[in-house]
Amino acid sequence: MSIVINGVTKLYGAQKALDNISFEVKTGEIVGFLGPNGAGKSTLMKIITGFIPATSGNVLVNGLEVKTDNIELKRQIGYLPENNPLYPEMYVREYLSFVASIYDSNQPRKKLIDNIVELTGLAPEQKKKIGSLSKGYKQRVGLAQALIHNPAVLILDEATSGLDPNQIIEIRNLIKEVGKEKTVLLSTHIMQEAEAICQRVIIIDHGVIMANEEKDKIYSLINQTKQVIVVEFDKELDFAKLSEIKTANNIISAGVNAWQIEADSDEDIRPAIFKFAVDNSLTVLSLNKRQNNLEEIFRHLTN
Repeated sequence: MSIVINGVTKLYGAQKALDNISFEVKTGEIVGFLGPNGAGKSTLMKIITGFIPATSGNVLVNGLEVKTDNIELKRQIGYLPENNPLYPEMYVREYLSFVASIYDSNQPRKKLIDNIVELTGLAPEQKKKIGSLSKGYKQRVGLAQALIHNPAVLILDEATSGLDPNQIIEIRNLIKEVGKEKTVLLSTHIMQEAEAICQRVIIIDHGVIMANEEKDKIYSLINQTKQVIVVEFDKELDFAKLSEIKTANNIISAGVNAWQIEADSDEDIRPAIFKFAVDNSLTVLSLNKRQNNLEEIFRHLTN
């Protein structure tokens, strides 16, 4: 196993940030570590990387005990913190050379930097000062410093936070590419992020693990018989009238002349909605059945 978390608890005074956390991440996995703000994600990542100690429990990374093998541990891990602490007055290549010197790699420094600049797509901006870069390119620099010593394990804390849609896709693709050869633990509260790139999902809330499942199996954690239908009619309708729809047990406004209709039933309720429309001289402009997704799972487990 690349990462083994065993009974980790973290206390800040009387506040329990992590409560007896245990899980494992296998070599070559990309695992999404999800949770609302304040759930304990960043705290656990700082413990894994040796920046802060656990109150109790232990962590192994590639067989190294975090408490006792800290220096060697840092050779094994690439870490991109949530706030991406860079030196804005340094040039991109200058900064990467500085980071490479810390790890004392056997490879020629210039070749090392050339390779990481190409891998992270920094070539167009490599001669600029970091402070003048866009948020997207600053995130690339952060990933480059995490990868420059070719670590076996990559810890990414909110790697795409604050990026625009195009930048998010670029960083996702980069993480997927490097994840082919490394173990990646990715912290995020963006559900689409985890669905796009992760193989397994761990959900944490108030310092407690709420779910730890393969991505395609996690949907079984909520009621699969619940149906959610969003329908739009061609004209205004009295809310009370909608209660005539057979088996509907929860109806919510979803916009102008649009309604979200929920039912706990194995029987498809869409024919009943069409019948209701015919009986009331309504035209159905759109009708969509919502599938369970990771966002629904997240809300169900952390609400």
